[in-house]
Amino acid sequence: MTEVKDRTIDRQLVDQAMSYSEYREMIDSLLEEGKTTGENHSEAMLHYTKMNVHRMKRHDKRTELKDDMIDKLQQVDRDLIWLVLTEAWCGDAAQSVPIINKMAEQTENIELKLILRDQNLDVMDQFLYNGKSRSIPKLICIDADTLEVLGDWGPRPKVAQELYDDLRNNTDKPYQEVAEHLHKWYADDKGKEIQKEFMHAIDEWVNQ
Repeated sequence: MTEVKDRTIDRQLVDQAMSYSEYREMIDSLLEEGKTTGENHSEAMLHYTKMNVHRMKRHDKRTELKDDMIDKLQQVDRDLIWLVLTEAWCGDAAQSVPIINKMAEQTENIELKLILRDQNLDVMDQFLYNGKSRSIPKLICIDADTLEVLGDWGPRPKVAQELYDDLRNNTDKPYQEVAEHLHKWYADDKGKEIQKEFMHAIDEWVNQ
């Protein structure tokens, strides 16, 4: 853990972070005002945000955790904070954060806290994808007592990331078409890959 991470993730940041329900309520309130998170409140960004509300509702209702995932979570014997950088307009966040919330709900030893990326770039810049991209969602696993950073995850399950990178780097498809392929992958996957990755990640985080 670097000195910079010590400075940017402090008790005040964690205490002021949102719960999942507070995050959802904030998004609904912003949409009622014709806004989303961040500074860009264009029709396109509002459209993305509305789609994401539907995605999150669908995951809240339909996504089921596997039995071995539930068992793994209920065996966690270390107090952890899962601090997630997110934004309401981010499609990948809408696909993963509800599942992360379902996982955190399985044990009293994991507390899920959410912060907005663009309000916390000092934190985001310590956890860049490939050292250069402010890609979200980004989950940072922290020891609840010491605030030591134990690891991180995101912005996508590895299979989804490989699909995205391949479509962006090796085809001339416009971004909207790439996004459609990616969200079809999420719909077909039904949260299986993220659970598979967290099975391994939890072991690594807990046993440090």
